[in-house]
Amino acid sequence: MENILLVGVNTRAVACSLKKLGYTVNSADYFGTMDLISCADHVESVLDQKPEISCGKFTQQFKPQLIREMALEMVDDADGIICCAGSSSSWFPAHKIIGNRDVEVVEDKFSLYHKLKKHFPVPETYLPVDIYEAAEIASNEPGKKFILKPRSGAGGYGVRVFNDPDLEGIYLPEEINSGDWILQEFIDGENISASVLSTGDEARTILTSTQIIGDTTLGQMEPFGYCGNTVPYTGEMEISELAQKVVTHLSLIGSNGVDFMTKNGEVYVIEVNPRLQGTFECAELSLEVNMAEAHLKACQGQLVEIPLPQRFAVKMVVHALERSQVGSLNFHGVCDLPRPGVIIEKGEPMVTVLSSGNVMENTTYSARRTVQKVYNSINLS
Repeated sequence: MENILLVGVNTRAVACSLKKLGYTVNSADYFGTMDLISCADHVESVLDQKPEISCGKFTQQFKPQLIREMALEMVDDADGIICCAGSSSSWFPAHKIIGNRDVEVVEDKFSLYHKLKKHFPVPETYLPVDIYEAAEIASNEPGKKFILKPRSGAGGYGVRVFNDPDLEGIYLPEEINSGDWILQEFIDGENISASVLSTGDEARTILTSTQIIGDTTLGQMEPFGYCGNTVPYTGEMEISELAQKVVTHLSLIGSNGVDFMTKNGEVYVIEVNPRLQGTFECAELSLEVNMAEAHLKACQGQLVEIPLPQRFAVKMVVHALERSQVGSLNFHGVCDLPRPGVIIEKGEPMVTVLSSGNVMENTTYSARRTVQKVYNSINLS
């Protein structure tokens, strides 16, 4: 296998790791960042970034079929295809997929709940027919909080607290009546993620991390929006063992992520990501491994030897605090670089900051300093 096609919203990290292994890398993605173009041999992107032009709002402009159409033009030349977040393996010939081929049950959060609930601790989850049924469910459980979330999707987009059964002063999506939204018990605790390699016969958790969620200092306007990770998580070993069991139960292969909430010593399975995760770069920095190679070998039935974490690592996804025009942001530790001169709308992702070191506090401080350097280098538009 020489030619690999990457498909998803952001393929930069995986593309760069595959390139280090000597593969020919083609990509169909949304953002089309400068550093993706330098890592891949051929790139097709939804965004056509140009100076003085706005990149728009991701939630308004992102349509999976646009990425699918670009990818299908490159399928014939690909020896293998890796699907990242924002794409589906069902789009492509099954024999070319490097990873999980049938993920519909896993990506459908309500179906996943039913798949897991008899075997693992999960928050109560409902599929209300309309907003009034959602309110009735919440009113019948006065001791619990609830959230509304899209039935499918990633990154925490659209998730909101639902704790007003009387529906007063609450903004609700019209789509809830379409069956595309679930009502889930809200576990207000710590967000933990586990990265698991699996051959299908054997699963091994290689890293756990704390997720950075809804951080307004990083410009994130979504209250549950993904903003990055800190690794490794130094809490309970139970999470590693539970993640392995979840991945095995779902018969997943390659690199997969399992998201948890921990509260008062209890651990709940929240979601499963049947693909390479947002912790990809942190795993490489902390473990000193090539995660693309680890994924490829796991899909071929081999679990590579993964060392214990060698250092701490932090990833922060930096969003625009205001509508901004960016200059050159090519600083050390800054990735997902937009083209100089483009306009980034308020709340939209701008760059990714990565940092690693021997002391977590120093590593986090270094990342925060770089974030501030980014903010100091842009012009409000």
